[in-house]
Amino acid sequence: MEDPDGPLVARAQKGDRWAFEQLVDRHQHRLFTLAARLLGSPDDAADAVQEAFIRAWLGLSSFRRGARFSTWLHRICLNAVHDQRAKRRTSPLEEAPEPADPRDEFLASELSGALQEALDSLDEEYRAAVVLYDVLGCSYAEIAELTGVAEGTVKSRIFRGRQRLGELLGTSVQPQESN
Repeated sequence: MEDPDGPLVARAQKGDRWAFEQLVDRHQHRLFTLAARLLGSPDDAADAVQEAFIRAWLGLSSFRRGARFSTWLHRICLNAVHDQRAKRRTSPLEEAPEPADPRDEFLASELSGALQEALDSLDEEYRAAVVLYDVLGCSYAEIAELTGVAEGTVKSRIFRGRQRLGELLGTSVQPQESN
């Protein structure tokens, strides 16, 4: 399958900023959704996504044209999320965060606060697998490539993550057919 981002990537690799801006426009919502669900904070997610796009621009020359650009970009975003979490752990404790802007599309269109709290309590490997599969709709193969683990491990993490979410939310989770 040909990468739909291929022509823009080729132009961006030659220094075309407009082409890169088009790639940012195409992917920023999915990256923000991924980062917000993994970090639990729209502000931290925005920082991680901005960092991911900076890293992508700076590393564009190293992108292998045989791979899908979106997969490469999601991997960069996962690394930026990981770095953001580490930075948060080493930061001094802050006062309670201010309420988020209710106009924020993230709050209006995404999952409930209770689910986000439950997601936040999952181990990072389970949270990433569940968000990539259930929120972003990635396939097992895509998640395996993004996370660097076997597809069987991805399936196991999704199952265990859902199971733990069910426990935390007081519901039962039924296994879903694979895609």
